[in-house]
Amino acid sequence: MSTHSPSGPPMAGSPLTRAVLEIDEYVAGLGWDRPALLFALVDTARLRSEEPGLADRLGIGEDVPDAAPLTPVEQEEIPAGKPLDEFLATIAWPDAVAGCALAVERLMLPPSAEAQVPDGLDDAALAKWVAAHPDRQEVRMTVGVLRDGTRDSALRLREKDASTEVLTGADLVPGLAEALAATFAE
Repeated sequence: MSTHSPSGPPMAGSPLTRAVLEIDEYVAGLGWDRPALLFALVDTARLRSEEPGLADRLGIGEDVPDAAPLTPVEQEEIPAGKPLDEFLATIAWPDAVAGCALAVERLMLPPSAEAQVPDGLDDAALAKWVAAHPDRQEVRMTVGVLRDGTRDSALRLREKDASTEVLTGADLVPGLAEALAATFAE
């Protein structure tokens, strides 16, 4: 089933799916070869009532009746050189944040390439091996989680860089979803 209507805007079954697809479209507009981007997901109605000036600046003021239930708010840049898992372990969100999402690019190999991986490679050598593999695919993963544990993700292959080719699903990137969910742990 397509996640887009014939006229273009995303159709989504849940507010989180809609937010993830909105972020995917935004990041796609920035182009490839970008650092990871982190977003807070805030309840649009709450934002409108508690921060009307900010809601107006974000284009979701009271005069926008069809605003999405969740509003992505881009966070400061992720520090260069810091491993993503270490960075995510340092995050704690205020109560006003309903969820978060991360868009990150990675190289991916098909399952058939697993048997070809040489033994004993450290992380740097493995990354170099994957980057040189002829079957590698560049993928952008946008993963979102809510405080209640709800998850969704969107995957976009560089070779099929079109909104109509984006895959969505709750369990596409389980490790990253777990890491994002941990940012809400008490």
